[in-house]
Parts: sequence; structure tokens; C-alpha cells
Amino acid sequence: MTFERAPRRPVYIVDDDAAFRRAVERLMRSVGMTAASFESGPAFLKAAPDLADGCVILDVRMPGMGGLELQKQLKLIGFKLPIIVMTLKGDMETAVRAMKGGAVDFIEKPFDDEKLLNAINEAMAMETAPVHDREGMEAAKRIARLSPRERQVFDKLVAGRLTKQIAYDLGISARTVEVHRARMFARLGTRTPAEAVRLAVLAQLAHAHDGSPAVDPPSDVVARALPK
Repeated sequence: MTFERAPRRPVYIVDDDAAFRRAVERLMRSVGMTAASFESGPAFLKAAPDLADGCVILDVRMPGMGGLELQKQLKLIGFKLPIIVMTLKGDMETAVRAMKGGAVDFIEKPFDDEKLLNAINEAMAMETAPVHDREGMEAAKRIARLSPRERQVFDKLVAGRLTKQIAYDLGISARTVEVHRARMFARLGTRTPAEAVRLAVLAQLAHAHDGSPAVDPPSDVVARALPK
């Protein structure tokens, strides 16, 4: 495991699954970190004004107040701690919406311990807006390296399209899509669709912050991934 121990800053777990909360608490203790659990959005929202350090692991799918609604409410009260959202594997639309709502990162369920710990370690180290800006500019540079066909595949992938659907949309074979996708991942320095989506969101957020012309990526790349 490559995770480096972080200072003993608290991790707040917001999830309606009691077994999951206990498992994450055990994991945190095993690496010398502290954790506090909340079984619902309203429970965390009530405690949020008194929290001044650490980071949040937030499940987006909870009964009642879901994670996306909780993000909105936290923003209204000026909550500043970094939030890592958890989405179901392949649920790119939700991941995009969560990051546009202020999450610093997202991880897909199911995930392994190392991936979660590394995400927490990075979140603890960041100051949300400046890091997003820097990462966004770097993401835009990476995306600009794509060939026209790789960019088409990238846009479709960000919009949640599967390989066969992309092949149909572009009038090429699924095998050709896989070839372009592999080259696209190599140019972007990513390994999974989730990592590529994260780059797209960061680049779009950086554009929104600095007001520069939307060249890479255009704002509609991320917008197309949002529910109508």
C-alpha cells in the first residue's frame, strides 16, 4: 500500500449503510487516523458548523437528503472542508454533478482501501479552489494534446456513452474505439473512464473560474453529461 500517513485530522463519513461506516472507521484507525460517522445528510448538516478541520467522505445516494442536496446546503452555510463523494461504478453523470457542486474528488463503489486512503490523503493536503484552478489548467493542457478522433471519443466517454454506443455514434467499429480510447488514456495520463471524467470536470471548472475562452474543453463537454 502506497498511502502515507497523514496528520491525525478527522475523517467524517456520511453514509446510511452502518456496516460500511464501521468498515471505514476500522480502516481509518488502522492507519492512525480518527473518524466520525453520520447516518444521514441532516445529521451531518447539523454538526457541520462546528467542524473546522479534516475532510468528508460523502455517499451521494442516501434516503431523504442525498449527497448532492447535502452539498448544496453545506455551500449555503459556507462549509469549507474538502468533500470526496462516493458514486456507483459507471455513474458518471452523478460524479460530474458532484464535482461541479464543489467536491474535490470522487471515487466509485466498490473501491479498494488504497484508493480511498490515497483520495483522503490528497484531500487533506489541498486548498480546494487554488488546487482546482491549478489542476484544471493542467487538465486542459492534457486534453488539448488529443487528436480530433481521440477528442471525439473523450467527449462521448465523458457523456457516459459505452464503447458500442460510441462506435455507433461515430460510425466506426468497437475495436477502433478501443484503440482510440487506449491512445486517449495514454495522452491524458489516465487509466480509467472515471479519471478521464475528473479531468474534464476540472478543466471546465478552471474555465469557469478564470473567465477565459472555452477552448479546451468547451463547456458543453461537461454540460452534456448532466441530466436534462
